Amino acid sequence: MTTNDHMMGAGSKKESAIPAPFAGKRQLKAEDELSFGCHAGLPCFNTCCHDVNIILTPVDVLRLSRRLKMSTTEFIGQHTLKPITKELQLPVLMMKMSKTEEKACPFLTDKGCGVYEDRPWACRMYPIAMAVPPARAGDEEPEPIYFLLEDDFCKGHGAATKWTVEKWRRDQGVVEHEDLEKCHREIHSHPWFIGGIRHLNPSGMEMFFMCSYDLDTFKRFIFNSSFLERFDIEEELVEKLRTDDVELLKFGSRWLRYSLFQEPIIKVREDAPKSRRKK
Repeated sequence: MTTNDHMMGAGSKKESAIPAPFAGKRQLKAEDELSFGCHAGLPCFNTCCHDVNIILTPVDVLRLSRRLKMSTTEFIGQHTLKPITKELQLPVLMMKMSKTEEKACPFLTDKGCGVYEDRPWACRMYPIAMAVPPARAGDEEPEPIYFLLEDDFCKGHGAATKWTVEKWRRDQGVVEHEDLEKCHREIHSHPWFIGGIRHLNPSGMEMFFMCSYDLDTFKRFIFNSSFLERFDIEEELVEKLRTDDVELLKFGSRWLRYSLFQEPIIKVREDAPKSRRKK
């Protein structure tokens, strides 16, 4: 079994820069080299797609649900688990493995990954894992720490092809993936959380979950409630939110900064019903 948790530390209260699953693993910098190759000719091909903990990012959920022609709500209900531990200060989602003895990824086929173009962040990163140290007051966003996962079953190590960590990340589409959800990573490292003293209440956790993962429910929240009567949202943006998932994801982050951290980045309409105006 392997673990490749997305940005460990981002949703955790732990202050250690090195999460327990990566203790003793070889640390890498962005410019460090590794030798690795993965292809169908390897005897271990697809082994890493069994009995594995895959933490899903907001973009993972969005891309997979759209590929499968499912709403985000349906995808979450059918293909994910919600781990609950005392260490988590923000909700996360994990891919649900099949109920067979092999516990295979539900999207695994005889020819390999059936959703390869939209595969999760963690799958793109393998055999590299990443951790982000906790943010501290007054500091810039901490640099990530990379680790090389050298699982016994994996025969891809030592291949003739050499990569730097950064070249591997770009080749696998990780950098583009992370750029799309930069706004949500900034929520994870928001100063409000520094020190691990403050915690979201249940309604705040639900709001974070909806705006990060369940974007179709968030869209209904915007368009099927009094939201647009209460808040002054630019008309051009409103139209984009109807059809553009990336804009919806970005706006979800903006709404969280307003609703959870009271940042004055969304205006209440002057003609909003007084009883419903956010104070």
